[in-house]
Amino acid sequence: MVENYSNDYDVKCQLDTCKTYPAITDSERGEIVCGGCGLILLQNMADASYENNGYTSEDFMKMSRTGPASSLTMNDRGLSTVIGTNKDSTGKALSSKTKYEFNRLRTWDQRSKSRKTASLSKAFTLLHGMKTKLGISDNVVENAAYIYRKVVSAKLTRGRTMASLISASLYAACRENNIPRTLDDIADAGNVERRILSRDLRTIIKKLGMNLNQYDTTSFISKISNNMNLKEKTKRDAFEILRRCEKEQITAGKHPVAQAAASLYISCIMNGEKISQKKFSVESGVSDVTIRNRTILIKKTLKLIE
Repeated sequence: MVENYSNDYDVKCQLDTCKTYPAITDSERGEIVCGGCGLILLQNMADASYENNGYTSEDFMKMSRTGPASSLTMNDRGLSTVIGTNKDSTGKALSSKTKYEFNRLRTWDQRSKSRKTASLSKAFTLLHGMKTKLGISDNVVENAAYIYRKVVSAKLTRGRTMASLISASLYAACRENNIPRTLDDIADAGNVERRILSRDLRTIIKKLGMNLNQYDTTSFISKISNNMNLKEKTKRDAFEILRRCEKEQITAGKHPVAQAAASLYISCIMNGEKISQKKFSVESGVSDVTIRNRTILIKKTLKLIE
């Protein structure tokens, strides 16, 4: 009759004589007991009560008994063994014999770690550096770490560099969360060749069976216009031009960044902002020839006159 931890706390005693008695919850023992016969109906319940009233992060870390939450972006998920300095709990220095024993413990703790743990530590250090360069949120980095762990488990690391695989994982996470970052942005932040990054990305998508959606072009319009300090009316007119292009079905198969840059360029002309195609090319990472071709197609289809 004893059950382990379950999310379903609506338990009742099976005896007919106990149906009229309520179930009693013992929070200290983590058990639910029948009020009639005293039978333990549920045990090993999780303690969901709050243990402190700390209102700052510092108070929370001091009073919490569980520590910070585990994270996939750490090689040991935040559950590492930490051997502190050569002092006891009262702050007094340890004796020479005890100090020698703890030094040996630190040495063997370091030696006992596997090569996989060391490689994950280097990979996630690089991932955090790319996060700072690209300004990406924590949930996207967490997703990238999850993808990289799947890559390691699938044994796709042989013959490929760690930097290219972690960069490809980060790009895939950006695609899944619709964060506007191009392959060139990821390649520059990870210091890898775009060709190698693209090749490893295709391998990850194929081997892991991922289905990445296409970027939303409007996110690139916001990114480019904010970086170039364009007027709000210019940005809104670019959104309208893009909406009309999608209605005319001329955006299918086109580069989303080039489409966004061309829409912004036309909007700048309409609002009197004199910005050359070369500046849009440098900012968006797309050649000015591509932007010019997209601009001509948009003007011809939408019948726009300068």
